[in-house]
Amino acid sequence: MKWTDRVGRRVKLRDLHMALVVAEAGSMTRAAEELAVSYPVVSKTISELEHTLGVKLFDRSLSGVAPTHYGQVLLKAGVAVFDEMRKGLQQIDFIKQPDAGDLHIGSSIVTDAGLLPAILERFSRDFPRVAVHVSAENIAVQQYDNLRDRKVEMVFGRLPETMTEPDLVAETLFDEPTVVVAGAESRWARRRSLALADLIGEPWVLAQPGSLARSLHDQMFRRSGFEPPTASVLTVSLHLYMRLIETGRWLGLVPASVMRFGGQHMRLKVLPVKLSSPPAPVGFVTVKNRMLSPLAERFIACARTVAQSDQGSPPKRRR
Repeated sequence: MKWTDRVGRRVKLRDLHMALVVAEAGSMTRAAEELAVSYPVVSKTISELEHTLGVKLFDRSLSGVAPTHYGQVLLKAGVAVFDEMRKGLQQIDFIKQPDAGDLHIGSSIVTDAGLLPAILERFSRDFPRVAVHVSAENIAVQQYDNLRDRKVEMVFGRLPETMTEPDLVAETLFDEPTVVVAGAESRWARRRSLALADLIGEPWVLAQPGSLARSLHDQMFRRSGFEPPTASVLTVSLHLYMRLIETGRWLGLVPASVMRFGGQHMRLKVLPVKLSSPPAPVGFVTVKNRMLSPLAERFIACARTVAQSDQGSPPKRRR
């Protein structure tokens, strides 16, 4: 007998689905109501599944049921099984209706401010019936919980120089420098020639210490031969950061892609200052060996096209 046949005889999809519903409901009675079956059917199915596997899957009490360690392992596998089946059905639907559906992605504040709107604008023209759900992600902490939990299919943002997570793969769309910006009507905006030395003593707004952005800022100043200036405002809010610079009172450091893709909508000007910027790859992260939905593959193709049209160099694969 083949291994797959043996598994099919031991654990049926119906039984696995019922176990998932019981775990989510926290009660066999509530699970029976949700499944529109009798309580004995649910109880018998779980008991037979436990007998088949030779382990206890749920702890029973007067208040309900909770998965045991064995149950948690089975349920985690069950979520993956049904998720892959859902992706397969999505592919079938995509063949029948290739320009419609829902796509869930994550994005950091850096790509929210520049690259992602450019991708969404192009993608929505090509696929007007697709709804793209964008979740805010703090990619700097490199947790990727939503990605691993299958709540999103990819996460866009600044990437670590080396991806150390063995279950994830990152693709760099471009390596971007940092630029010095000022308000479009500020006194600095009228200068045709500037050096960083001319600006060190001026008012700056910088990212909060301990953040990824501040780490890149400090590296940039030190590589350019200066200690980071004393900032009068420190924030991790990119919206506040940009609005303060727009007033013309402060200088700031901004990822070049923010100005490249979104600068036309901002009252900002890139100053002619040469900087020594550390590498700052921008791209997206996916789960290694996990099948993407057809819409996710189309979205990634669109992202590459947008990045290449502006950057002029092919994307690089980072593992």
